[in-house]
Amino acid sequence: MSKEPTVSTEAIDLPGLGALTVVDLAQPLTETTPTIQLPEPFANTPPFRLHEISRYDERGPVSYWNWFECGEHVGTHLDAPNHWVSGQGGRPVDEIPLRQLVAPAVVIDRTDEAAADPDYLLGLEDVRAFEAEHGPLPEGGWLLYRTGWSRYAQDQEQFLNADESGAHTPGIQAECARWLAEESGIIGIGVETVGTDAGQAFELDPVFPVHHYMHGAGKLGLTQLANLDRLPATGTTLAAAPLKIEGGSGSPTRVYGLLPR
Repeated sequence: MSKEPTVSTEAIDLPGLGALTVVDLAQPLTETTPTIQLPEPFANTPPFRLHEISRYDERGPVSYWNWFECGEHVGTHLDAPNHWVSGQGGRPVDEIPLRQLVAPAVVIDRTDEAAADPDYLLGLEDVRAFEAEHGPLPEGGWLLYRTGWSRYAQDQEQFLNADESGAHTPGIQAECARWLAEESGIIGIGVETVGTDAGQAFELDPVFPVHHYMHGAGKLGLTQLANLDRLPATGTTLAAAPLKIEGGSGSPTRVYGLLPR
């Protein structure tokens, strides 16, 4: 059974920054968090698992703590440039500049289109229409692609939406991905789906074009975002906090949207 992600929006006042609204853009990380499923012979990531060390008992009478296991690309997570073959030799997650982890963000909303067609692909014409209404994509910022897919984020079957032909989830056209990577000034793409590419992206040329072009250009990805409906089209500052895994290809990540209030 799917459910909406828990909404976490809080008003805060910070000296020097003024009044802000903080929107939690990360999904909860649990043992039922959906994970991508690759066909054989490819290896798959292990899911998230939490193991108790002690809980105020004989194992540790004054402490509750756990250890966990999961892949770097499970739940809401960041893809570093070295995640893809086109970006091999690129930055690992621990070397991503902080200016890319705290940066302006815009939201393109294609929820209606994705509801009508789960294989909907964002095209360059969609980006051009957005820019005509809201101005150019932010230099050094993020493009967040809202499809409404986060409503399935706690249900593996609905979230992957797979049949005998593979997964059916929205994504981005190859030419649009190339333009965003090579000609726009953005430094990353964020999505609500399990990966930055469409479920049928293996049928595109090149295969998985968002990964191919974005990471080949040294750019980033964020996946399985929540609460994008709480953000305006423009005016958000995105803050992402991946684990600083030395040499890592990515990390589960807490992501926030910061809005002036």
